[in-house]
Amino acid sequence: MNIVTRFAPSPTGLLHVGNIRTALIDWLFTRKNGGKFILRIDDTDLERSTKEFELQIKDDLNWLGMHWDETFNQKDRTARYQEITDDLINRGILYPCYETKEELEFKRKIQLSQSKPPIYDRAALNLSKEQITQYKIEGRKPHYRFKLSGQNIAWHDLVRGDVSFEGHIASDPILIREDGSWTYMLCSAIDDLDCKVTHVIRGEDHISNTVVNIEIFQVLGNTPPTFAHVSRVTSKTSEMSKRTGGFDIKSLREQGIEPLALLNFLSTIGTSSPITKFTNIEDVIKNFDIESLSKSPSVYDETELWNLNHKILCQFTLTEVQDRLTQDIDEPFWLTVRNNIQRLPEVDIWYNICRKPVEPVINENDKDFLAQTATLLNSHSILDETTWDSWLADIKSNTLRKGKELFMPIRLALTGIPHGPELKFILPLITKEKAVKRLLGQII
Repeated sequence: MNIVTRFAPSPTGLLHVGNIRTALIDWLFTRKNGGKFILRIDDTDLERSTKEFELQIKDDLNWLGMHWDETFNQKDRTARYQEITDDLINRGILYPCYETKEELEFKRKIQLSQSKPPIYDRAALNLSKEQITQYKIEGRKPHYRFKLSGQNIAWHDLVRGDVSFEGHIASDPILIREDGSWTYMLCSAIDDLDCKVTHVIRGEDHISNTVVNIEIFQVLGNTPPTFAHVSRVTSKTSEMSKRTGGFDIKSLREQGIEPLALLNFLSTIGTSSPITKFTNIEDVIKNFDIESLSKSPSVYDETELWNLNHKILCQFTLTEVQDRLTQDIDEPFWLTVRNNIQRLPEVDIWYNICRKPVEPVINENDKDFLAQTATLLNSHSILDETTWDSWLADIKSNTLRKGKELFMPIRLALTGIPHGPELKFILPLITKEKAVKRLLGQII
């Protein structure tokens, strides 16, 4: 089979880790099977869709390395949607309804009060010509519902296994609104049909839509695609959606997340596999298995993601990151720094401390103490990562200081700031000459 899949975001907001995980699963499945991946921009909602969001979606996907083989916008296909719509109306499969929202809500409340499922009663099919004329005189415009067959619908889901729905409890869905615009389901099915999509991989919130999708395919005389409904992503801290800040890909990029960290993390959560740290996208593709996905919600743990980001950075060579650095550093500097940063921009902190002039912050009461530490440091002929512990032992044995009273004056003198990289690792990069002068209060 020539596999064809699609990712269909709406340009009404930013991509977040929930929908990008679904897109990634779709993309990895396609690439592993040598198929075609289509990016469809669902922008029929002209009021909320923006070009800015569309461009950001494409930029985020490209940044992750999730390149598509074909792309199109739904707003450019309205003639095709209208063609199918007219055909379905002529065949009586789409039928006009004139109830207002208030009338439909009243019917729904009555059904619920009687412990009945809130299914549309198809009253519109029994309207007389006189009633329809009267509604038109009142200025009512019809919405159109899709007439379901009432038969049971079943499919084999690649994630959830065998799924079935009882047709008699399904309500005829609205596919065309009063203003003539289409709801999601009809346009989506038409696109899948025309693009010869073989596999629809999407979030589990679309399971109920699948019943309608299958019947639309059937009335159009085509075999439905294979479906896979991916579990939702939940956060330990707060609700996750495109309207919730902090979970969007743009923000994560700005914070310094690595594309490979996100790819590794999102392709692994929700499976029995351990969190991986592949340093190339080919290995992520090779090790992906859609059958390993769980039906249970996947947990987004930000701490775990950033820990993985650190591990990914630790495996990069200087050559692999050099074009993204704002500073000119050498290999020894990078090899030390990469093991002690969580995100690449933190290299600047190290560079500013080690390579640029620093104005020591020295309290008057600490001058004699720091002069003594300078003398003790000067006695060490070699300065490496082991020096800190031996120097510290010398300081403790020659002074009465300990804890914060010992560490903080040294940090402020060496770095000029009360926080930052571990002194154990940063000391050799500062060099003994600079360190001694800073301890004595010199700007260097």
